[in-house]
Amino acid sequence: MKTIAKKGKKGDSPPKRGQSPFSVLAKDSATHARAGIVHTPHGSFHTPAFMPVGTQGTVKGLTPRDLEGLGSEIILANAYHLSVRPGIDIIKEAGGLHKFMGWSRPILTDSGGYQVFSLSRLRKVTEEGVQFQSYFDGREIFLTPEKAIKIQEALGSDIAMIFDECPPYTKDRKQIKESMERTLQWAGRAKVCRRREDQTLFGIIQGGTFEDLRLQSLEETIALEFDGYALGGVFVGEPKEEAIQVLARTGPRLPSDRPRYVMGAGTPVELLEAVSSGLDLFDCVNPTRYGRNGSAFTRKGLVVVRNGKYTHDFKPIEEACNCYTCRNFSRSYLRHLFNCEEMLGPQLVSLHNVYFFLEFMNEIRREIAAGTFPAFKKNFKNQFDSNHR
Repeated sequence: MKTIAKKGKKGDSPPKRGQSPFSVLAKDSATHARAGIVHTPHGSFHTPAFMPVGTQGTVKGLTPRDLEGLGSEIILANAYHLSVRPGIDIIKEAGGLHKFMGWSRPILTDSGGYQVFSLSRLRKVTEEGVQFQSYFDGREIFLTPEKAIKIQEALGSDIAMIFDECPPYTKDRKQIKESMERTLQWAGRAKVCRRREDQTLFGIIQGGTFEDLRLQSLEETIALEFDGYALGGVFVGEPKEEAIQVLARTGPRLPSDRPRYVMGAGTPVELLEAVSSGLDLFDCVNPTRYGRNGSAFTRKGLVVVRNGKYTHDFKPIEEACNCYTCRNFSRSYLRHLFNCEEMLGPQLVSLHNVYFFLEFMNEIRREIAAGTFPAFKKNFKNQFDSNHR
C-alpha cells in the first residue's frame, strides 16, 4: 500500500520553468486513477482535488476560515469577473489576490474562457480575441490571450489558465473545429507572452465530442509544453454519456507527469468517472449553488431540506457526516431557516456540501492508495440516487 504524503507548507519552492509541479504518489491498477501532489508558491495540495469556486474572490456563503476548517487546500477564482469588479489595479494595490481576499493557500484562476460560453449574448469572438459587453455597467471589454495572462499574473494566482474559446454543445463539426483551432492559436500566443516564473500555466484541450478533434487539440497543445493540461468544453450541455466518453478517451492520453484538470465536473458520479480516466483537478459551483437553494448532497443522493416532509425530522442531513452542520443542526431546523429566509440556512447547507465534496476527495485518495478504488466506485454509484429528494 502506498501512503499519501503530508500536506506541503506555505512557501514550498515552486518548480522552475519547464519542470512539472506534480508528483504521482499512488496509482490504481485497474483504472487510470492516481493520487498525487501539486507544489505551488502558496503550499502544496493533494490530488484528486475538488476546488470550491470563488468566482468573485469569495466562495459564496463561506469565510476563508470556514474553508480552511473544511480542509480545502485550493480554491478557484475568475480573472474575467475580478477584472470587471473591483478591477485589477485595486487588487494589485492590495498586494495581490491572496491578500485581498484573506486566503493564504493556493488559488487557480480561470481566464474567462468559460464566459465566452456563459455570456454568449454579451460577446463577439474574433481571431484576435473576444469583445465583451460588461454585464455590470455595459462598457466594452476586449479580452485577448495576452491580456488574460497579464491579468492573471497581476492577480498572482498559483495556477493560471490560457484564454480559450469554450463552445456550447453542438453537433456542428465546423463550428467546433473552428473553435478548437482558435484555442490552439490563442494557446501559442499565451505561452509566448507569459512572464512570471512562479506561476503554473495550463493549456486547455477543446474539440467538443468529436474524438479526432479532441486528439488533434491534445497533440498540438502538448507540443506547446504547458505545466499542466485541462479538458474544456465538457459538461456544457452534452448528454452525460458523451461527456464521460470524452473523459475516457482523452484523459489517459494527457502527459502522465503533469496535473490534469477537467473543468466543470460537479456531481459525485461525474467526479468518479473523471478520476477513473486519470483526471486530477475538478471545480464546480454546485456545492454552494445547491446549498443556497436548500439542496444537500449525501451518499444516497440529494436531500432538499425545504421539503415539507422534513418538518418533524430532527436527524442531521446525513447521520454519518462529521461536518459542523450535521453535528449541530437538524433537517427540521434547516427547513425552518429557509422558510424564514434566514441567511444561516444557505450558509449551513453550503458548508455541508463543500465538506461533502472535500471529504469525498479525501476518501477517493485513500481508496486509490489502498488499491480498492474500483470497489469503492461501484459501491458508491449503487447507493447514490440522483433523484433522491
